[in-house]
Amino acid sequence: MKTTLERLILGSGLISLTSAVALAAPAGDDAAQQSGVTYFNIVTYASTVLVFVAAYFILAKTAWPKITGALDARDDKIRSEIKAAEEARQRADDALKEYQKSLAEARAEAARLIEETKAEQSRLAADLRVKAEAEVTQMREAALRGLEAAKNAAIVEIYSEAAMLSSQIAAKILQREVNADDQRRIVEESVAEYSRSYANA
Repeated sequence: MKTTLERLILGSGLISLTSAVALAAPAGDDAAQQSGVTYFNIVTYASTVLVFVAAYFILAKTAWPKITGALDARDDKIRSEIKAAEEARQRADDALKEYQKSLAEARAEAARLIEETKAEQSRLAADLRVKAEAEVTQMREAALRGLEAAKNAAIVEIYSEAAMLSSQIAAKILQREVNADDQRRIVEESVAEYSRSYANA
């Protein structure tokens, strides 16, 4: 930066110096000016060179360091701001990618949980259906067994009552009392007969 600025100033100074030399002809010689010949004035040239050199060294010692320092500082600031902006953009891109990755993972996890919940609900529904069917079957079988036992008990009781009545009728017909053993035998035979007929049915 500093070298470029110095080259610009030197180039401008040389152009100015050349222009000053070209314009340093004596003002009083009208005939020479009319003939197109330019006279070289050493005093004007030397003073111009001295002024330029003095101005160059004064500027080189005082103004240029400040100017180049300010330009370098501004350049460094711009570069640092550009670098910071690039880093911020990179961080933003990284954060966006991380967010998108997290969002995709969350969606995948949610979908997996939904599928697991559906599968669990289906399994529970199937288990409940199987248990309910088993309980209904057990209750139906228990009810059928209870009905069968009640029917058998009622029939046995009816046969017992019938056997007792039969023994009483037989006692009246035979004009003798049927003892307990005969009565028990008649009841047992009646129950056995019922059991055989029920088994054959």
